[in-house]
Amino acid sequence: MTSSRPAQAAGIIAQQIREIAPDGKDSARLPDSAGDITPAPFLPDLCSVTGVAALVLMGELLALVLVLATDGLNPFNWQRLGLVSLTVQWVILPSAALLCRLRPFLARLSHKIAAALSFATVLAVLATVLSAQHWWAADMAGTAIDYWALLANLLVGAICAGVVLRYAYVQQQLHNQQQAELGARIEALQSRIRPHFLFNSMNSLASLIAVDAERAEKLVEDLSALFRASLADSKMVPLEQEVALAKRYMEIESLRLGDRLQQVWHLDEFPAQAQLPSMLLQPLLENAVLHGVARLRAGGKIEISIREVPAQNKLKRRQNVIGGSARELLLSIHNPVKDSAANPETDEYRNAHVDRVHTGHGMAMENIRQRLSAFYGDRFRFTAEQHGNEYRVELRLPMSAHAQTRTTEPVATPVAAVKNAVKTEVAQ
Repeated sequence: MTSSRPAQAAGIIAQQIREIAPDGKDSARLPDSAGDITPAPFLPDLCSVTGVAALVLMGELLALVLVLATDGLNPFNWQRLGLVSLTVQWVILPSAALLCRLRPFLARLSHKIAAALSFATVLAVLATVLSAQHWWAADMAGTAIDYWALLANLLVGAICAGVVLRYAYVQQQLHNQQQAELGARIEALQSRIRPHFLFNSMNSLASLIAVDAERAEKLVEDLSALFRASLADSKMVPLEQEVALAKRYMEIESLRLGDRLQQVWHLDEFPAQAQLPSMLLQPLLENAVLHGVARLRAGGKIEISIREVPAQNKLKRRQNVIGGSARELLLSIHNPVKDSAANPETDEYRNAHVDRVHTGHGMAMENIRQRLSAFYGDRFRFTAEQHGNEYRVELRLPMSAHAQTRTTEPVATPVAAVKNAVKTEVAQ
């Protein structure tokens, strides 16, 4: 029997694509920070430092091509290059400023109308600059305006403007598509974690219902908080919130395992802006419990350390930090495991812990790696290895990373209904 997970992931991606373009490419939409669907930009931000630098460079290259096509290379006409460059920049910079002001308005229009309005704006600036230039040249020479030369220059400028606008449009649509695919990828990975987490949590609850009703009720309350985070859309959350959620999960496992499970937290003081992808710590701790402590008759101790450290060379090169040293978040989890020499299934265990999906328990580690790649690209380091009878997971994340944020309100869990079901089961 085939698994339904690929179909679920494909359904999420298809739904995201329908939201991006429900009526075709002329209706592009993207979710905003509040989870609402807002128009996707039609053109890139031409007023950014990168955008202005690219436009100025393209303008200078265009001026150089025009001078070479007119006067040749030997002798090179530097005076004409200066005049042509001045004219080109007078067209480019005001056009970019106007398109920046029109950018929110263009995003709400169909692509055909937005393209026509953008092109008309650039043509208006081009006609104004060239008309002023030809009038000034004719006045200085005491002759009439050469309208044929003006028309030829307008035609060349219109062709170049059309090419540049088309390039900017294609670049922005490619960026919109990448953002949509990134969101769909994160949603699909999150949907694969939910049933895995739900299955293991329900097993813990089932083992306590007939034994201790009060402990089972406390477990339901903790599960309600975890389910809200698990059922919410993927997003970046404050580090403090993620740590609190992870501690609630460890309380759930402590109720089930009792004294066999010991935990030690080493936490530093962090800035308020420190964030993590939601539901990142819980799957790591779940692996440490299920594949470590729970398999040992005497139990063991799980050590969790989260601190801020100087960035290593790879991450330091990726961060653009001005006036200070690059910092990163170091998260490490150590848990006991069966000794390799005494465990004939060490390879099987290792695979379940790291990269391969084995008997349904190893998907968490691979999903975490893929989710981190979706959020941070290659700006993170994730290592997991066994040293004797100890398993170590280490995660390094950039403190100043700008990750994709999705902040849709989570789905509420009916806690009262679950509590009543627990009490009824105990009474029976």
